[in-house]
Amino acid sequence: MTRHIDLEGIDNFRDFGGYATACGRGVKRGRLFRSANHHRATEADLQRLRDLGVAVVLDLRQVHERSREPSRRWEGFEAQVLENDIVSDHPDWSHTMRQGDLTPEWFFEDALDYYRRLPHEPRHVDLFRRYFQALAVTDGAVVVHCAAGKDRTGTICALTHHMAGVHPDDIVEDYLLTNDESRMARKIEFLGPWIQEFVGRTASEAALRVAVSVHPQYLETAFAVMRRDHGSIDGYLDDVLGLDAGLRAQIHDRILGA
Repeated sequence: MTRHIDLEGIDNFRDFGGYATACGRGVKRGRLFRSANHHRATEADLQRLRDLGVAVVLDLRQVHERSREPSRRWEGFEAQVLENDIVSDHPDWSHTMRQGDLTPEWFFEDALDYYRRLPHEPRHVDLFRRYFQALAVTDGAVVVHCAAGKDRTGTICALTHHMAGVHPDDIVEDYLLTNDESRMARKIEFLGPWIQEFVGRTASEAALRVAVSVHPQYLETAFAVMRRDHGSIDGYLDDVLGLDAGLRAQIHDRILGA
């Protein structure tokens, strides 16, 4: 069963439903989608999104990222867009790269540091909370994306799976689908020139491969922070994101099978 949906200008677009859950109901297909940004979406891509019945778009990018690569929308677009202008306490990735040595090891450690901060970053907390609230009431499809659709997107999708009762092995498997080898060359070919344009530096192919990939240790790092500070991932969902039993039940009714 393939999860990737090939679009012309939107990378890493895939359905993250369809997994079995502990309760036996399973996550519905065709309701939960994730991707990279929509700046290069073609008219055919926009029509595909419209045909999918997208009702909510969660854009996890910061305001300068959205300004740099604004999303394209289809004609008659009426979906709810969740975004915010909360300024991060940490510099943009393009600025961080100006100070790093851009080796494979640097990109790996930079990602780990990012995942340590991610669970309690105010802008993420705001967007994650609003996402779950929207998920509880929408009857349409939801698309979650950031810039590359791998780190911020990967984390909130993993939390969605956890909340739904998806097995931890399946959560990691879905997260790692970003590393699809057939799409790796295209990602590297895009990121190299992007770094040259916005950072003014050159990274090796080996470094770029790490930069466009995800690793199980990344997600586990974020989960470890949640367990340390809140006792469990469920504790984090409840304490930080307000995902109580009532809200969970509402979400289950919309994204799980009968």
